Amino acid sequence: MRGSSHLAIGLITGVGIAAVVPDVRLSLPGIALTGFSALAPDLDHPNSRLSKRMGFMQNYVRWAFAAAAALLGVYAYLNLPPGPNQRVAFTAALSMFLIGMAMQNQSARKLALLFTGVAAVLAGLYWQFLWLSLLGAFVAAAPFTSHRSFTHTIWAAALWTYIGYLANKDLGWHGVAAYAGAGYMSHLLADTLTKSGVRYFLPLSDTSLKVPIISTGSATGNVIELGICAGYGLLVAILWWQRYNLT
Repeated sequence: MRGSSHLAIGLITGVGIAAVVPDVRLSLPGIALTGFSALAPDLDHPNSRLSKRMGFMQNYVRWAFAAAAALLGVYAYLNLPPGPNQRVAFTAALSMFLIGMAMQNQSARKLALLFTGVAAVLAGLYWQFLWLSLLGAFVAAAPFTSHRSFTHTIWAAALWTYIGYLANKDLGWHGVAAYAGAGYMSHLLADTLTKSGVRYFLPLSDTSLKVPIISTGSATGNVIELGICAGYGLLVAILWWQRYNLT
C-alpha cells in the first residue's frame, strides 16, 4: 500500500482511538503521533522508482519537515510552560524531523537514520529516557532490514507500543501507547490487504497472512485504497456520532 494511504489510515485511526478507548482524549498531537506510527514500519523501505525520479523534490520536502520541526521546537520552548504540553510538542517536533530524515535516497537515507537513531539512543541514556533510546535503536536498525521483515511483525508492533507506554510514563501524556500502537498496527493490517501480505510472526513462521485485494501502484489498487480510506473515515465518523448521541 502506498505511503499516502498508510498516512491517511493512520490519521483516521488517531481520530478513532479517542472514540473507542476510555480516558483517551482526542488531541492533534495524538493524531499526529498515530500518523507517524503508521509510517514507521516502512522505515525499512528502500527508495521507490517514483522517489528516485522525484529526488530533487524530496530535498525540499525533507528540509521543509526539518524547518517545521525546528519552528515547533522553538515555539514550544518560548511559549509553552514546562510540563506535559511542552514535552508533547517536543515529541511531535522529533517525529516530524524523523519523517524528514527518512525522505532521502537509499544510501544517504540509511546513514541519516543511523546517525539520527544513535543520537536518540545517546540522548535517552543521558536523560535516562529508556523510550527515547529504544526509539533511536529502532530508527537506526530498521533501514538495514529487508522490506516487510522485522518491522512488519507483531513483535515490532509490540515494541513500538511498549515505547509508547514508557513515553507515557516519562511525558505524563495519557494515551501515547494507544495512539502509537494503533497507528503501527494500522499499517500492518493495511499491508495484509496487498498481494505480498505480512509475515506477522517472523522468525517463528515465514507464513504470509494476506487478503490480496490490492495491487500496490496499479490504477485499480489506487482506487481500492481510496475507497478503503473513505469507508474507514465514514466508520470513524459514525463512531463519534454514536458516542455523542449516547452521552
